[in-house]
Amino acid sequence: MTVTLITGANKGIGFETARQLVELGHTVYLGARDAGRGEKAAADLGARFVQLDVTDDASVRDALAAIDAAEGRLDVLVNNAGVLGAGPVDGPAALRVFDINAVGIVRVTEAALPLLRRSANPTVVNVSSSMGSFWAVTNPDRPEFGLPLALYAASKAAATMLTVQYAKSQPGIKFNALEPGPTATDMTAAFGIGRPPAESARTVVRLATLGPDGPTGTLQDENGVLNW
Repeated sequence: MTVTLITGANKGIGFETARQLVELGHTVYLGARDAGRGEKAAADLGARFVQLDVTDDASVRDALAAIDAAEGRLDVLVNNAGVLGAGPVDGPAALRVFDINAVGIVRVTEAALPLLRRSANPTVVNVSSSMGSFWAVTNPDRPEFGLPLALYAASKAAATMLTVQYAKSQPGIKFNALEPGPTATDMTAAFGIGRPPAESARTVVRLATLGPDGPTGTLQDENGVLNW
């Protein structure tokens, strides 16, 4: 049985990723900051809830300790929690966006590494964005070119770089980042765009179920490796 932890999984892409992995037979730990919403989401899916706030070191440590006590290992980590950070750009906003979108990856990954090292096929998937791709945001033919989301873009560039650096420093663990595609979630409601989260979750699931010889250190979308 594959043991999987997904952060920010009580809604959106995280929720649909959890649903699809449960259907594939994974033991899924659904991480969420809000206990009420997280417990309901986990019950709806047949997953297991774990309270996890990616901005809180103690919360992250407690969540991984609970998984360690119950399972003794972690096979798949999906760092999905994120915020858009639209609106005025200032210091407090930048700290908040980076704390969730980038530093949160570090907090959870570092706490998970001891458990991942006990897996026969350890895999980490970081939900990033092509908004963090220099290639995409400087290309007039790409939709990212016209989206003024400075903090989101910068924090997702950091998320992808963290993915590459972890892949280099942890050669026994696969680390990949992804652009899930334009998705209709709470984050994108103001733009009125996007496809159902279940469609975007398929790319997360593909990277979460790679075999031992799968790629590492990449940024991918549904069509394969992306420039960044």
